[in-house]
Amino acid sequence: MCFVECERFKMKSVLIFAMVLVCLSQLTQGEPIVRNGVLVRVNDAVITYKDIQNRIAPDIEFLERQYSAQPKVLEQKLNELQKQHVDQLVEEQLILHEFKTGGFRLPDSWIEDKINKDIRTYGSRLTLTKTLQAQGLTFERYRAKIRDRVIIEAMMLQNVPRDPVISPFKMETYYGQNRDKFNIQDQVKLRMIVMTNRPSDIAFSAKKTTQEILAKIEEGAPFAEMAKIYSQGTQSAEGGDWGWVERSVLRSDLAEKAFVLKPGQRSGVIEASDGYYLMQVEETRPAHVKPLSEVREEIESTLKTAETKRLRQKWIERLKTKSFVLYF
Repeated sequence: MCFVECERFKMKSVLIFAMVLVCLSQLTQGEPIVRNGVLVRVNDAVITYKDIQNRIAPDIEFLERQYSAQPKVLEQKLNELQKQHVDQLVEEQLILHEFKTGGFRLPDSWIEDKINKDIRTYGSRLTLTKTLQAQGLTFERYRAKIRDRVIIEAMMLQNVPRDPVISPFKMETYYGQNRDKFNIQDQVKLRMIVMTNRPSDIAFSAKKTTQEILAKIEEGAPFAEMAKIYSQGTQSAEGGDWGWVERSVLRSDLAEKAFVLKPGQRSGVIEASDGYYLMQVEETRPAHVKPLSEVREEIESTLKTAETKRLRQKWIERLKTKSFVLYF
């Protein structure tokens, strides 16, 4: 068996891109697609240009909208999208071939469970069948696609652990090598009362109302209670509690006021273009690096994702070594 590297595919990326543009043009004009050359052969299966078109069609319109004024960027994004889906299709065919030649068996009940789930989603088997027909799929072809999907999922579960074990040493090493990712700026634990301007309400004065609220607080009314009653900010239900915030979280005019307050201090009435603010700082915390104990779960999740990806790629490469893959 042999494996032909994908360099030949890369050399033809421009040709593929042109093909996609031609087919996209035909799709938008409602014309039938007649060109359907073979792009890759994987053992006894083939991947065609049409297979790629079907995969990337949902994303093409989005990319065209996003990069309509940047044709070179659009071309690059389309090529990247094509390459990604070609790789995925090749991997899927490698996995299906491994299942076919490895003596594996798939209970029919697994396929029926997936189909019945889709039937419940669409309301009835008849509605599902009509939806498939509108997409140009027979029920038999749909069932075959479901079977392939179930096989791929089952083989992935068997060969690539979803929850790999990450040793404490690996986590400590990652933390030591990536401490800059866990830097925290100066922080304040902040409560805020927001009173927005109401230009259409002549009888209402945001400034006067804020001053009255401040007077009540100075007389002993709890800041959090006043925030719940009067604040028009998004955190009013929580008593104006913003929790721990860094300077970058706040607008510059509010940050200048908040970060000069000491624990227990509050601001006076702060006038801004959109209204008036009152702030109270409950605690302060200087810039620091989060300790390992605080970020251990985050690091473990990052490393598990990376390890799962590595093991998956290792498995796919192993399948390639005993398969015939030819890029045309």
